[in-house]
Amino acid sequence: MNILVTGGAGFIGSALTKELLKNHTVICVDNFNDYYDPFIKRNNIEPFKTNPHFHLVEADLLDKETIHQTFEHFAIDVLVHLAARAGVRPSIEDPMLYQRVNNEGTQVLFEMAKQHHIKHMIAASSSSVYGNTDSVPFKESDPVDWAISPYAATKKANEVMGHVYHSLYDINMVFLRFFTVYGPSQRPDLAIHKFTRMILNGETLPFYGDGTSARDYTYIDDIVDGIVRAIDYSVNNENIYEIINLGNSYPVTLASMLKTIENALGKEASIEKMPMPPGDVKQTFADIAKAKALLGYEPKTTFEDGIKTFVKWYKNTHPGAE
Repeated sequence: MNILVTGGAGFIGSALTKELLKNHTVICVDNFNDYYDPFIKRNNIEPFKTNPHFHLVEADLLDKETIHQTFEHFAIDVLVHLAARAGVRPSIEDPMLYQRVNNEGTQVLFEMAKQHHIKHMIAASSSSVYGNTDSVPFKESDPVDWAISPYAATKKANEVMGHVYHSLYDINMVFLRFFTVYGPSQRPDLAIHKFTRMILNGETLPFYGDGTSARDYTYIDDIVDGIVRAIDYSVNNENIYEIINLGNSYPVTLASMLKTIENALGKEASIEKMPMPPGDVKQTFADIAKAKALLGYEPKTTFEDGIKTFVKWYKNTHPGAE
């Protein structure tokens, strides 16, 4: 199959591309924006460039003409939409940017799917859509009408618009709500990566709240497995609109996360306690019963093992980091 992956040079996108290239042709669309160092994203896909089944298109989703030409040139079987302006806190600073990129950019893809008769679309949503609900674990059937960040609101809006295109144009739509993905090549702005770097550098790291906030950290290999299973599920079924949690279903508190990193590094952190920032939720906790039932999804990596692997990767890719 020909699979187009937006955001294919990013953390999740490049890991997915590596897996898909074992059996498929991948068209990677990425604009290499400067949310974090574009060199990191270029480095992510460097190993694929000699693979004849890998094609790179450098384009912004809002560049409708280039995106249209890409769909014209390649016979796309499946569209996997991972590209987005990421980050809860930055979305509060510039909500208009997030609206343009995450909603208008996704709308362009919905239109491309319609015009080019693409019947399978897998799209990244987020655990942030659940907001500060006290009902745990988070079920896909829970109401998600009370977002507390523009980022979360853009993800919810895409799920709603996706149903419109499914209903009107018979496009299979699977929205995957990712829960705090981590692992080798993780974005440098995310907590695990940032904490590891700052501890090794002897820097004082910001510690928000009292340490009881919790996240359902999900290892990158488990997320990629879930996406691949979602592709297969869509291709082998008809008339699908599904929202599915992809998590580990094992929340880890901020205090426990820090201690696990300290243990893996063999080094204690220097912390500065700070108040919880606006837009951050108190906890995430995925109910993954639906993913198990529909996709056969079963996360395999414990948080402790995932952190050990991440730390090993970090030290191997950052000379002098001891």
